[in-house]
Amino acid sequence: MAKLFDLPRYIAVEGPIRVGKSTLATILADRLNAQRVTDPEQTSLLRAFYDGEPGASFQAQFAFMIRRFEQLQALDLGARSQKVVISDFIFEKDKLFACLNLNDQELETYNRYYNYFREQLPTPDLVIYLQATPEVLKKRLKKKNAPGEKAISEDYLEEVVKAYEHFFFHYTSSDLLIVNTSEIDFVERNEDLQELLRKVSAPIKGTQYFLPLGSQEAASA
Repeated sequence: MAKLFDLPRYIAVEGPIRVGKSTLATILADRLNAQRVTDPEQTSLLRAFYDGEPGASFQAQFAFMIRRFEQLQALDLGARSQKVVISDFIFEKDKLFACLNLNDQELETYNRYYNYFREQLPTPDLVIYLQATPEVLKKRLKKKNAPGEKAISEDYLEEVVKAYEHFFFHYTSSDLLIVNTSEIDFVERNEDLQELLRKVSAPIKGTQYFLPLGSQEAASA
């Protein structure tokens, strides 16, 4: 894994719920001795949102946006810093969910603050986007059985997956590695983890696709 130290200094791991982004980010941070930035949890706000309480969508979304902004703004990524940062979210993720969950009037207010905050934040050098089908994510949700996630509907999960696919199909702000995790389980199977880490340790420029299906090699675009 020595080559991992050739990777950019600011790496973000992204993807829909239960795709494994937090696990991978933690592993990378440990191996790189990097600062770990974790997507904030607002369990009570999320529970109210999933339960459909009036106004809960805007309240939860705004709280997440402010917390994510505070975390990323605090990063020390200046030219003199040798720090490596591994995050399990990008700030754009917040707007992705806002577009799914807010009405037009709420979104208009949200966007004014989002655009102001985004201009002040650094952009990752590399984003690792973990994909999985809705069916696979549903199984992982059921297996995890986290209390705050029980109210997530199958329809909502499918909408989240579609939103991520659309967003990263057009993403060009950073070098991007797209990893299909539907046929692997790097959380439970060490051989899958090692295969993924070997790919991540290689130089990545532009957009690259990693389709870890048995002996199938990565495809690049």
